[in-house]
Amino acid sequence: MPAVGRGGVVPYVTSWSDEKKLPTEIIMRTSMGIGFGIGFADETVADRDRDGILWTRKPDRHGQGRPEFGNVHSRRQRRAMRLLLCQVCAQPADRNEDGVLWLLPDYYGEAQGWPENYDLAEPPICRACVPVATRLCPALRRGHLGIRARSAPVCGVRGLVYGPNRPAPALAGDYEVRYDNPTIRWTVADQLLRTLQDCTPVDLHQYRQTQHGHDPQTSEDRHIAAVRHRRDTPRPVP
Repeated sequence: MPAVGRGGVVPYVTSWSDEKKLPTEIIMRTSMGIGFGIGFADETVADRDRDGILWTRKPDRHGQGRPEFGNVHSRRQRRAMRLLLCQVCAQPADRNEDGVLWLLPDYYGEAQGWPENYDLAEPPICRACVPVATRLCPALRRGHLGIRARSAPVCGVRGLVYGPNRPAPALAGDYEVRYDNPTIRWTVADQLLRTLQDCTPVDLHQYRQTQHGHDPQTSEDRHIAAVRHRRDTPRPVP
């Protein structure tokens, strides 16, 4: 479910000011004196996903503090991507014979062959939440495009990549890393990636609420009410 802040609906994947990353000590994992990856000094089983990927530690205090639009909460983003949930309301994303609906910043159009076989970190969306997402997401306000993908396999992560160093691993930068890249063992993941395949462009105008003759705040209030009405709808188990 999205939370409701002073400005209205807050997308499910948005971080709040009380959800700061927890401090962690990064150490090198070694075998016979040779580094083969990183870990947390006080690592627990909850720090890695089912694929053995190390994930950043961030508390889940959804709705507490102020919404930080543009700052994605890693755990909720991963859940939305794994289960193909709407990035705004956390209900199942829209799907038809052309595939799952995705709402993307239009700068992706600069990539060769876009959007086919393109890796992305943005979770999908449902039709009802298109107007809210385009208004609230900073990247989408600069321009956006709709895509349906018949296939979108999980392919990797985005996160902080480290390299071997003494006395502690050295930060190399923030990168997208596919599962088949050995660098994945040196990565603290922050967002899950999927690859768009078999794509079809979508005319988003058919999904936008008609604002002519209506107060925009009234339209958003109706959307909030509709989202709350779906609170009891059964959702997939993460």
